[in-house]
Amino acid sequence: MIIEQQEEKKLVISSHVKEILSLLEEDPAREGLVKTPDRVAKALQYLTKGYSQDPQKILKAALFKENYRQMVIVKDIDLFSLCEHHMLPFYGKAHVAYIPDGYVTGLSKIARVVDVFAHRLQIQERLTTQIKECIQNTLNPLGVMVVIEAQHMCMQMRGVEKQNSITTTSDFTGVFNQQKTREEFINLIKK
Repeated sequence: MIIEQQEEKKLVISSHVKEILSLLEEDPAREGLVKTPDRVAKALQYLTKGYSQDPQKILKAALFKENYRQMVIVKDIDLFSLCEHHMLPFYGKAHVAYIPDGYVTGLSKIARVVDVFAHRLQIQERLTTQIKECIQNTLNPLGVMVVIEAQHMCMQMRGVEKQNSITTTSDFTGVFNQQKTREEFINLIKK
């Protein structure tokens, strides 16, 4: 049933892409463009697959009771997302830390949570907060901190055309409200 729905959606998206090509005064029947509508439809479905995934379920799938109360950091998590304003890519790295309070999760689950939220139409600020809130609400740690550094194609390819600009966002909870704890995290991700 789900596969049938995905295929049906792909056909609808594909037909709209074909229409867009025509509106751009291109010939959708041209050899190089014949398969483009299907390719674009598949790409958009892949790049927005996060809507059908539950990040809390991912974290809970590898939840372990552990009496560890020091900082856990997963840094340099590659991320790719689509800006919701222009549907152009932004890409970079996420750095995520939490201080457990009785439970830890599998390290790969942190990266998967980043992917789930990144595979939605996004803005970097919301992406940062969603990752933080998901980890905080699911694991109930002593604190969470997320820093994302990204480059936005909507700023590089159009508009101001600033190819070397990097946008950094951060959000934190709990013990990361203490400057000393935040500084420790920042120092560790910069190494």
